[in-house]
Amino acid sequence: MDHSRLRARVVAGAALAVVAAAALVVSPDIVFARAAWLAAEPIRLVAAAVVLAAIRPLVAWPTTLLAVFLGYGLGVAGFPLALALVTLTSVPPFLLAKRYGRIGAAADAGEAFVDRTGDLRSVVASRFVPAPSDVVSVAAGVAGVRLPTFLLGTAIGEIPWVAAGVLAGASAERLTAGAVAGAVDPRVVAVAGLLAVALLGPTAYGWYRERGHES
Repeated sequence: MDHSRLRARVVAGAALAVVAAAALVVSPDIVFARAAWLAAEPIRLVAAAVVLAAIRPLVAWPTTLLAVFLGYGLGVAGFPLALALVTLTSVPPFLLAKRYGRIGAAADAGEAFVDRTGDLRSVVASRFVPAPSDVVSVAAGVAGVRLPTFLLGTAIGEIPWVAAGVLAGASAERLTAGAVAGAVDPRVVAVAGLLAVALLGPTAYGWYRERGHES
């Protein structure tokens, strides 16, 4: 095994260990318990949301928590800030994967997928898929997507999820784990899934046609 691949595996393993340990020690209940106090003062709420976005990748909390939190404190007016923070909090996993994960068959397959689909469309479509945000971020990094394209694609693709989270938070009397879990409306999942299929359908059909001609 070459040194670059070994180093990548060591870094990835260490990062996963840190995230796993932090996720076990730090619970979102810390945010839930203080949500009403934070929401009482908008400046305090925004500052807390920025801090939450900064530490979120380290504790593997869902990005939906940010949207629900800001919806709870600011109502629907919290949508722009929630979308911005959800986009920015996705960057650390992306950069880590882009720096250390672009080795092996997974990277080759990811690059081929992005080349065929297009950088922006692949990121937007992947965000529409109801998968954990950090998984999509890592996949984009491994595939070698450029950072500006990743940011734009994430901002577009997260719109339905952030909107659902903000609305769930705005309608909640108290911020609880149930409010975060309930933010994923089945109707939003269905619509986002259809959008992902619409974006990826032409690429999948073209690949199918090529495979048919080869056989």
